[in-house]
Amino acid sequence: MRKRFAVAFTGPSNSGKTTLIEKVARILIADYKIAIVKNDPKDKAVFDVEGKDSWKFFQTGAEVVVTSPTRTTYFSHRHKRVEEIIDMVNDFDYLLVEGLKTLPLPRIAIFRNAIDESYFPYCEAIAVDDSVDVAKYDIPKTIDILDLNDTAQVIGWIKNHAKAV
Repeated sequence: MRKRFAVAFTGPSNSGKTTLIEKVARILIADYKIAIVKNDPKDKAVFDVEGKDSWKFFQTGAEVVVTSPTRTTYFSHRHKRVEEIIDMVNDFDYLLVEGLKTLPLPRIAIFRNAIDESYFPYCEAIAVDDSVDVAKYDIPKTIDILDLNDTAQVIGWIKNHAKAV
């Protein structure tokens, strides 16, 4: 069985998590199968249109799968643990997780303008841009400092630190 690896990204709102994950995925997808999990802690994401068949089916309380020649979408009323999501997706080389700060995965925290030191216990690396003066912070020696705009460096870190899942 092929090894699968996972890494997580965390950080304050509008720090660049989604942008970085998108850049990383676009490069890795050339050579690897990529899966992405995004946490929506405030339940703000909208995935279906009111009145459409799939919306009506979901309103019944049932688990709903919509399939077409180009995609499959799964709507569930049940919270899924990341292990359950891994089992569902199954066929990937790298799983990129956005959010879920306490999930036990190697984690890159992303910051712009300022570093929130409360993230330090949850990350193994931080990615910052020129708007952050890292010398102003007491960053633990165990945390790697990455250039947020150097996608190759971030991918190198992922390949060296991602956890087999």
